[in-house]
Amino acid sequence: MQARSALFDLYGDHLRARGGRAPVAALVRLLAPLGIAPPAVRTAVSRMVRQGWLDPCRLTSGPGYSITPKAARRLDEAAARIYRTGRITWDGRFDLLVLEAPASRRERQRLAANLTFLGYGALDECTWVATRPGEDVDVLLDEADVRYERFTAAHTSGTPGAMGVVRRAWNLTEIGQAYEQFVAEQRPLLAGVTVRSPDEEAYAARFRLVHAWRTFLFRDPQLPPALLPERWPGTAAASFFDRHAARLRPAADRYVEQCLDAGNRIARQKGR
Repeated sequence: MQARSALFDLYGDHLRARGGRAPVAALVRLLAPLGIAPPAVRTAVSRMVRQGWLDPCRLTSGPGYSITPKAARRLDEAAARIYRTGRITWDGRFDLLVLEAPASRRERQRLAANLTFLGYGALDECTWVATRPGEDVDVLLDEADVRYERFTAAHTSGTPGAMGVVRRAWNLTEIGQAYEQFVAEQRPLLAGVTVRSPDEEAYAARFRLVHAWRTFLFRDPQLPPALLPERWPGTAAASFFDRHAARLRPAADRYVEQCLDAGNRIARQKGR
């Protein structure tokens, strides 16, 4: 687990609801159970500041970092997709992007990852499609200095014709197998975490569960049911994730509060 990715998970799943800020010492404490060393945390924080995801701030417990408005939008969108709080509907239209691919291979890969995160699939190197418009796609392409045109396309032939677009843009067989593998890998890891387990152990298990589930934001565009195969593995995987994420949430919350309170206690003691 990379420190930068873990920080996104930490802010999105725990700190966003607690004001979106935390002291550096708490960030270090909260990532320690995941095996992430303090130097890696500080390096990742510095990188996220340079990229516009975090801002330095001064807290009563010491120096810390808060999420930027850009990060808040991304984290809120990710949370809605991770916990699937919105009902997925489709009006039969596709959002179509035709763009000039960046010359640099690294920039092309970065752009592809960001478009995939927003739910787009590639028909070819320059043409991307989604079943719903990505809210931040214009901002993303403008920031990347990519020239593009955007269209709305409707399939007059109905769902069968739309399925042809889906098959070109996404490998649903591969995504379905990834969901099955997710459940197979996580089930034995979670079986040993019970109500008698220490809060730190439950927190770490839930963190790894959410981290593994979050990878589907870069794989699965969350297509409407009409465009999915029957007995879609993602449905069973989502139920598995929801059940265990909810089961471990109370213990994880207690551990987060404990780590945040530790810094406040130290600050109060220093102030005496």
